[in-house]
Amino acid sequence: MRNKNFKIIAPLLIILIISSCTFDYNESDPSENLKPDLVMTNVEYIRVRSSDPIARILAERAERYEDRRIMKLMNFSFEQYGERGEEVNITGDVGNAQFEIDSGDIYMNNGVRLEVDSEDLVIETQQLDWKDQTRILKSGNEHKVFIYQSNGTSFSGIGLEADARRRTYEFHGTANGTYVHDDDDETDEDNEDAGE
Repeated sequence: MRNKNFKIIAPLLIILIISSCTFDYNESDPSENLKPDLVMTNVEYIRVRSSDPIARILAERAERYEDRRIMKLMNFSFEQYGERGEEVNITGDVGNAQFEIDSGDIYMNNGVRLEVDSEDLVIETQQLDWKDQTRILKSGNEHKVFIYQSNGTSFSGIGLEADARRRTYEFHGTANGTYVHDDDDETDEDNEDAGE
């Protein structure tokens, strides 16, 4: 008799437990979006476009948020490759950054140092924004930016905006420094013309 009662009571208990639970698939806790879906330490991340590597990132910590389509990076360095991934054009060291996965836009802060080989240029500041589609690099309007070249050129100013397509650099606030003009290229051209 005991065995028969157990066979009846067990299904009743399961029905009772299921009916006392509620499942809400539509409402989620907003704090869940603040938690990363993936956390990685000592990361090497390579971004590829059309099967060619365009950037390589080394980070002490990376957090990926799928719903928000962002990746947060802490204490990282990177290399950006030229066309067809053949050579490194830009290197950088950054304290923290937020990388938008779909657009390629990057917000960098807590110290930024970029070296642009093709321009023989070093940029140092506290914070920079990179807009990938327009190829615009901007600092905050209140942050001082330092620009150096190996020939001795050095500038500092407030509110940098650099257009990578047009190869222009503009300060929106106070700027000062020293510009050194190299005559080497012009002298070589004059010598070539004279020799013909």
